[in-house]
Amino acid sequence: MKIYITGATGFVGSAVVHQALQAGHEVCAVVRPASKHQLDDHGTGRISEARVDLRSIDGLADSLEDVDIVIHLAAAKAGDFATQFAGTVVATENLLAAMETAGVKRLIGISTFSVYDYLALKPGDLVDESSPTDQTPKLRDEYAQTKLIQEDLYRAFAEKDDNQLVILRPGMIYGRDNLWHALLGAEMGPRFLKIGSKATLPLTFVDNCADAIVLAAEVLHDAPHRVNGEVINIVDDNLPTQSDYATKVAARIDVPQSIQVPWPAMNAAASALKKGNQVLLNGRAKFPGIAVPDRLHARFKPLNYTNAKAKDLLGWVPRRSLDEAIELSSTEVTT
Repeated sequence: MKIYITGATGFVGSAVVHQALQAGHEVCAVVRPASKHQLDDHGTGRISEARVDLRSIDGLADSLEDVDIVIHLAAAKAGDFATQFAGTVVATENLLAAMETAGVKRLIGISTFSVYDYLALKPGDLVDESSPTDQTPKLRDEYAQTKLIQEDLYRAFAEKDDNQLVILRPGMIYGRDNLWHALLGAEMGPRFLKIGSKATLPLTFVDNCADAIVLAAEVLHDAPHRVNGEVINIVDDNLPTQSDYATKVAARIDVPQSIQVPWPAMNAAASALKKGNQVLLNGRAKFPGIAVPDRLHARFKPLNYTNAKAKDLLGWVPRRSLDEAIELSSTEVTT
């Protein structure tokens, strides 16, 4: 099977390329024209590159020649709305148009847990594929906005002809250079504000996530009746609490000096700021992201998670435990 992988040189993309090659597939890796990144075929001789810019339609259809399935990882995660719109929405529109021109009908669309409506969930609720998605993402951030639009584009693609689609929603993907992350807290000047300690973290180790993505491509190609049209969440087994995870990571790498703030206290403060802003300033005041309830709940509300659907439909079993993943990631960081 020939797999076309966008975002192939990124944190997750490089792991997906490696796993696809290990599984015996041929890979066409999308690389930006100006990139100096050198692709590693891991001794397989089964990788080629497409030097294209997804923000332009030029050359995209030609680069999809003989492709069996597309894994679309590329997205913009930083910048203002215009920047993220171009890197996520426009890029996806161009890719899907090129797929139609080239006659490529199978797509693994990578989404995110950021699309869920966390304000609508109660503490302790189970987040699964049936959980509501955010209907007011402008109150959150540009990333949630553009990823929700991207999911709509995926579904529009699936409604045409006999196109086939699986949407994967990974939780927080961690690994090398991303062990200490935004689900633990936020930088406030020289200190790190740790928000909460007991919430379960919806984590997936980058290698485990890559396994699930390649499995989804294989199942969609070989047994589309099992997964076509499905949305599947990706989180690992035995998810840790914030406190357990932070303790394990701090034992392996240097972490910032932190101030602990309980979740109820931070939630109450953010709610009070929002109410005061609406009553006194007509909503005009701007606060740091962690003081905005829509963002705060998305990152720190104590919830529960499941990977039952990924296991059932994909036959996926996370191959790296939390301890193994942290050890591998911290060793790579320090060598």
